[in-house]
Amino acid sequence: MNKVILAVTQRIIERSKPTRTAYLRKIEHAMSKKVTRASLPCSNLAHGFAACCSADKSDLKNILKSNIGIISSYNDMLSAHRPYEYYPEQIKKVLRENSAVGQMAGGVPAMCDGVTQGEPGMEISLMSRDIIAMSVAVALSHNMFDGALYLGICDKIVPGLFIGAMAFGHLPAIFIPAGPMPSGLPNKEKVKIRQLYSEGKATHEDLLESESASYHTSGTCTFYGTANSNQMVIELMGLHLPGAAFVQPETALRFELTNAAAKQITRLTEQSGHFMPVGKMVDERVIVNGLVALLATGGSTNLTMHLVAMAKAAGIIINWDDISDLSEVVPQLCKIYPNGPADINYFQAAGGTSVLVRELLKGGLLHEDVETVVGRGLSRYTKEPILENGQLIYREGPLKSLDESVIASIEKPFNSHGGLKVMSGNLGRAVMKTSAIEADHQVIEAPAVVFNSQYDLDADFKAGKLDKNCVVVVRFQGPNAIGMPELHKLITPLGVLQDRGYKVALLTDGRLSGASGKVPAAIHVTPEAYMGGLLNKVHNGDMIRVNGKTGEMTLLVDEKELVVRKPVECDLTESHYGFGRELFAVVRQNLSSAEEGAVCF
Repeated sequence: MNKVILAVTQRIIERSKPTRTAYLRKIEHAMSKKVTRASLPCSNLAHGFAACCSADKSDLKNILKSNIGIISSYNDMLSAHRPYEYYPEQIKKVLRENSAVGQMAGGVPAMCDGVTQGEPGMEISLMSRDIIAMSVAVALSHNMFDGALYLGICDKIVPGLFIGAMAFGHLPAIFIPAGPMPSGLPNKEKVKIRQLYSEGKATHEDLLESESASYHTSGTCTFYGTANSNQMVIELMGLHLPGAAFVQPETALRFELTNAAAKQITRLTEQSGHFMPVGKMVDERVIVNGLVALLATGGSTNLTMHLVAMAKAAGIIINWDDISDLSEVVPQLCKIYPNGPADINYFQAAGGTSVLVRELLKGGLLHEDVETVVGRGLSRYTKEPILENGQLIYREGPLKSLDESVIASIEKPFNSHGGLKVMSGNLGRAVMKTSAIEADHQVIEAPAVVFNSQYDLDADFKAGKLDKNCVVVVRFQGPNAIGMPELHKLITPLGVLQDRGYKVALLTDGRLSGASGKVPAAIHVTPEAYMGGLLNKVHNGDMIRVNGKTGEMTLLVDEKELVVRKPVECDLTESHYGFGRELFAVVRQNLSSAEEGAVCF
C-alpha cells in the first residue's frame, strides 16, 4: 500500500485509541445487555408489536427471528427521496420471505439545500444533520431491533443517518440508496442560463424553464454535489451493496438491489450466526477509505466536515491535516460536473464504482482487508450488479474505464493530487475545491470587498461595484453565527466577473457544497468571524492572497495594525428568528468549528 496512506491511517489509530476504545466498550456493553425485544417486559413488547399483523406478532414473540428497523428519509417533495415511498412494504415482504420481520422504526427530516438556497431555511440546513442523528436515536430507542436499514440520499441526511447508526453501533446496518434521476438539460447549459439571468440577459421564464429541464423527475440531482458524493463515499466504505449507488430509480435493477439489501441484513444479525455490528465494521481504515473516495473523485467540500463528524461518532478522530496529507498522494481519477462536463450517469456508464475501486486498489490507495456489508474484502466492490433472466447476479466489472474522459486510470490520472486543498495562513484554516478550477485562476492577490451578509452582494454586483479584481469576503456565516448556510448563489455573479476577465475569489466562513464551480473559493474558514477569527478584522481594500496551489490564505496587513484594529460587530438577530430558526438556538450555540465537524455533541 501507499506509504502515506498507511502513515495517516496509523496516526489516526494512535490519536483515536482512547475514544475508539471507549466507543467499542460502549457497544459491547449494549450487546451484553441483549438490547433486543428479548429483554423487554411483556407489556413493553406488546406495545412494540401491537399494530403488526398476526404472522408478524407470532414471529416477534420468537426471539430466534430477526426484527429489522427501517429508518427512512422519505418525503414526496424532494426528488431524491420520492422513490422511497414504497420501499418499506417492499423490504418487509422480502424480510418475511427470509424468516425475519421489518418494522418502520421511524422517519427522519430531509431538507434540500437546492430549495432553501438563499432563503432563511438554509440557516437550519447544516444543523438538520444532528437532528437527523437524534431522530435515528429516537426511532431505535425502543430496543425492538436486531438490525437496521437506512434509507437516505442527500446532503445532511446520509451523514446524519450514519451518526445515528454509530450511536447504535451494536446493530448491523446497511444503507440503501435510491439512485440519480436520468440526465436532463446539461449542467453547462444550466449554468449558462443562470449567468445570463444574473446579467439581465435572460428572463425569469427562461431561467425557470432551464432549471425545470435540469431537475425534472425523481432521483438525485445528476451533478456531483454532496448527495452523490455521499453515495460514493458510503459505497467505498462498504456500507452499500456493491454497485448500488448510481442505479436509477424505478428500474428493475434498482428494485432487485433493494430486495438484496433487505435479504443481506438478515445475514448480519446475531440470529444468523454471522454477527457483524456496524460499529465494529467501521474502523479507522474504513474512514480512510471514505476520505480517499472523496479526494479521488473531487467530491463535495461538505464532506470535509461531515466525515470528521461521522468518524467522531465511531470514536475515531480525524482532522483536516489528515485530509491534506492524503490529498497529496491520492490522484484525481474522475471528472464529473462541476469538475468536467459529464454527470453522474456518465460516470456510471463509464464503469462506475467498480472501475474506481479497481484503479484505487491497483494504486495501493485503499485498505482492501476491511469488513463490508457483503463480507470481508473491498475487492468485492470491483464487481457490478446485473440482471440475468430477471435475477440479480454479480459479475466482474470492467477491467478498465469505458470512457477515460470521465474515469481515468491510476497510471494517467487527471491530476496527481486530490480535488480538495486545505488552506492556511493568518486568516486561519479553510478548504478549497480545486478540481473544477483552471490552474491560472487558482492564485489571486487582490483587494478585499467585504460583506457581512450574502444578500448584500447581489446589489453591488448589479451596480457594477464588483467589476474589478477582488477577493470577496462574506463573513458571519459560520456555524455559531447563523448555522453555516450554503452560499452557492454567490458563485453565479462571481463566475460572470471571472468570465469578464477579472481575477476574483471568495473567502467565507460559510459553505459552498459539492456544487462549487470554477471560481476559487476558500470556505469553512475557521475560526469563524463570529467567534473572534481574524476574518472579522478585514477591511474593504485590504490586500488578500489566495493560492489554491500552495494552500496559502493570507491577509496582507501589518501585524501591528491588526493588533490594534477593533473586531467588527454584527447584529445577527434577523438570522436567529423566524422560519423556525429560533428553535435551533441551543444547537447553534453548541456547534463545534467547521474543522471539528460542526457538531453539537
